[in-house]
Amino acid sequence: MFRLFKADLHVHTCLSPCTELDMSPKKILTSAKKKEIDILGICDHNSSENSLAVMNAAKKMNISIFPGLEVTSQEEVHVLALFDEIENALKLQKNVYENLPGENDEKAFGMQVIVNEKEEVLGFNSKLLIGATTIPLDEVIRMIHSFDGIAIASHIDRESFSIIGQLGFIPENLELDALEISPNITFEEAKKRYTNHYPITCSSDAHYPDDIGKTFTSFLLKDSTVAEIKKALKNKDGRKLIH
Repeated sequence: MFRLFKADLHVHTCLSPCTELDMSPKKILTSAKKKEIDILGICDHNSSENSLAVMNAAKKMNISIFPGLEVTSQEEVHVLALFDEIENALKLQKNVYENLPGENDEKAFGMQVIVNEKEEVLGFNSKLLIGATTIPLDEVIRMIHSFDGIAIASHIDRESFSIIGQLGFIPENLELDALEISPNITFEEAKKRYTNHYPITCSSDAHYPDDIGKTFTSFLLKDSTVAEIKKALKNKDGRKLIH
């Protein structure tokens, strides 16, 4: 049976150096519950090390968690990578780490805190997660798909770190699954501004607990999985993206 799912597919945790330390698994899920969000995508910058903590914390809360990353390509384009399985997210993370130069400067960029589902601090990531990888954009997308993930171009309406902001256009040969808009514009505005064949999603890009669910995308699905969302983005087998 089909039902409507509210999805915020772009949420950061305290692992991303640009977020509040309040972005712990419990506070993320409490905020999502208040906003009646069914699906959360956990997409820290160039890492998925806190995804499992949120997944474990969500087991009794009836919220589906997609482990993921927000990968920064060589061109400094942000791309969301979302998966059904944590193992696939970590496979992509391994490739990203191997191609991510630099070390984090906590004074300049902030702490990168690794936690568990009990919100206990397990350590601090020393990589320059806020930086760009040396992986070209088309290869980032290919890698995501090779691990059965969804590739969504992040916040395309923003001037910084978006595909349009960095490249000036969306190359026709890219095999993106969707484009994401930020809370700064509406679906109606996006449809007028970005005339192309890609479906458009909207997510919060939350860096603070109160921002979670500020905007979201509704999907008509049979279950809350990445596989189902793939079908919805293609308007396939009755699955739909609802604006």
